[in-house]
Amino acid sequence: MKNKNKQAFSLVILILVMLSTTLFSCKKNNSDYYNYENSLKQFDGNALEYLQSQKGIYDSLLLVLNRLPDLQDSLRNEKVTLFAVTNKSFQISVENLNAVRRKLNKAPLYLADMNIKELDTMTSKYIIRGEMVTADFQRFVDGLIVKSINHNYNMHLKYDKADASGFIGGGPGTIIFTDPKNSIFVRYWQSTPTNSVNIRTKNAIINVLSPGHDFGFGDFVTRINN
Repeated sequence: MKNKNKQAFSLVILILVMLSTTLFSCKKNNSDYYNYENSLKQFDGNALEYLQSQKGIYDSLLLVLNRLPDLQDSLRNEKVTLFAVTNKSFQISVENLNAVRRKLNKAPLYLADMNIKELDTMTSKYIIRGEMVTADFQRFVDGLIVKSINHNYNMHLKYDKADASGFIGGGPGTIIFTDPKNSIFVRYWQSTPTNSVNIRTKNAIINVLSPGHDFGFGDFVTRINN
């Protein structure tokens, strides 16, 4: 009889331990989702040096910047917020352009020989005056209009908190980066999300755009194929 009581007591203790472990794990995971934020990453160099340090990611952007010394200088020395465009985004745009040119029996074009004025107009949109982290504009429910570095072109920033594991707004913070196309009508705007935000360098804040972004916000083919 004593053995049975001991076995029953041991079983109760085992169940209680398992339950407490499960409850603790759930509580910990839920807290992680609620408290998750992209941490502010540091790079000991300027914005241009950061791009150069990320081998195989920003080669196309660096190629364009090599043709645009004014923008290069801004990324070295001025206080800016950069929305960094990856190789994949340029690949999408160039492939779309040359698909159109093939149909028109035109020779293909590549970044090294494209119209420099048009490249400047489009690339400048990704460099915003002043350093801005997400905390600087996340309180603006409708987002915030900001100015591009070279041409004072209006761009739009909006903070967005993704959902995670069933919790509304429980995932990582992202930025919806938008070209309003000089229009007050949102239906004409072209937007893209970020993959990573708040990378701090000595002179800039860098946000990395999704690789699915079409460089030029839908204008690349029209501008370069003139």
